[in-house]
Amino acid sequence: MSSHAVENKALVHRFLAAEFEWDLETLKEILAPDFVDHSLPGEPGPDGYLRAMADGRAPFSAFHHTIEDQVAEGDRVVTRVRGRAIHDRREAMGVAPTGEEYEASGIIIDRVVGARSSSSGGVERRLNPDGAAP
Repeated sequence: MSSHAVENKALVHRFLAAEFEWDLETLKEILAPDFVDHSLPGEPGPDGYLRAMADGRAPFSAFHHTIEDQVAEGDRVVTRVRGRAIHDRREAMGVAPTGEEYEASGIIIDRVVGARSSSSGGVERRLNPDGAAP
C-alpha cells in the first residue's frame, strides 16, 4: 500500500473518531471550507454539517464506533463502520428516550483531494488532510 493511501486512511479514521467523540476542535481542523455532506439535512458547508450532527446526536449518549474494514486506492478510502449509542436523552424521530442501545452500520466512500480537502462519495465530505485549520 502506498504511503499516500496510508495517510488517506489515517485521515478518514481521525475524522470518524472525531465525529463519534464529538471532538469539535478536531472536526473544525479537518473540515475544509467547501465541505459538503449531502446525506444530512440543512445547509451545506462545515457549519451546517456541525449543526446537523449536533441535532442528530442530541438524543443519544455513550457513542462508540468500530471501523470494520477500510480500503484505500488512489484518492479513495472506503470505510465500513458500525456505531452504537444509547437513546437516553430526548425524543428521536418521534420516539421518547428508551434507554436502549441503538446500533447502525454503513459504508462511507471518501475521496481525498490535494493537500487540503477530500470528499466522500455517498456523503460528499470534504476534509483537510494536512491538519491546518481551513
